Amino acid sequence: MIIESKFKFEKIIVWQCAMDFGEAINNITKLFPKNEVYNLSSQIRRAVDSIALNISEDSIGQTNPEFKKFVGYAIRSLSEVVTCLHKANRKNYISSERFDELYIEAFNSMNMLVAFKKNIK
Repeated sequence: MIIESKFKFEKIIVWQCAMDFGEAINNITKLFPKNEVYNLSSQIRRAVDSIALNISEDSIGQTNPEFKKFVGYAIRSLSEVVTCLHKANRKNYISSERFDELYIEAFNSMNMLVAFKKNIK
């Protein structure tokens, strides 16, 4: 059963991309060692979830200064994810190829988020 989007934020492309990116990140953390469950795994999952959560935070009312503020938080969370990806790569929890794929996805998401924030009137 397909449910039609009812909330404004569900139609926002950067939110949809953040949701997909979140799933990709959550999937790679399943490969991290068990000793990272409460450390790097938890940190990167919380940061990636914050991206979509912050985009949706004030999207309903879309009071411009508040919405811009929350999109800014999403940008910061994405930067945190990138740092966590670097740490995972350095610790050999993910391959260089997988790192590159996720890094490019993060870079494209960052560009979309920055452009989206600039276009909030």
